[in-house]
Amino acid sequence: MAARNPAFTLELLRERILGHQSFPADMAVEPIALDDERAVGRMVVDERHLHPGGLVHGGAWIALADSVAAWQTFRHLDPGASFTSIEMKLNVLGPGRPGDELVATAEHLHAGRSTHVVEVRVRCEERLVANLVVTQFVIAPADDARGQAE
Repeated sequence: MAARNPAFTLELLRERILGHQSFPADMAVEPIALDDERAVGRMVVDERHLHPGGLVHGGAWIALADSVAAWQTFRHLDPGASFTSIEMKLNVLGPGRPGDELVATAEHLHAGRSTHVVEVRVRCEERLVANLVVTQFVIAPADDARGQAE
């Protein structure tokens, strides 16, 4: 699948996340790779990611997987367009523990004019430990949106 926004690169993403205050940075979600086919990010589990039972909290799984899905989505939007998540389904298949390196890989299942569907597989070493499917609603660039409202 060819990117509609090849200017959205790994370097630009790293600058946006690491150079500014951002939720992915606060959650220690790091971009690893980004190209037309997939986005890859990682999170090394620490105390901030845990629920009271000592395992990765559901919100931390979502923080990792949804962030990586977003990077893949941005790569396939027209420049200036944005999106919002409208539906998510997360399955956690194995526990995440302190010190685990969770690696998330996002790939498009669908990239339409008004919606995108992205699947994210999260692995710890070779084990599949979580799977997220997210639907994104595409928001046209501001100029296009004003023109449609008139």
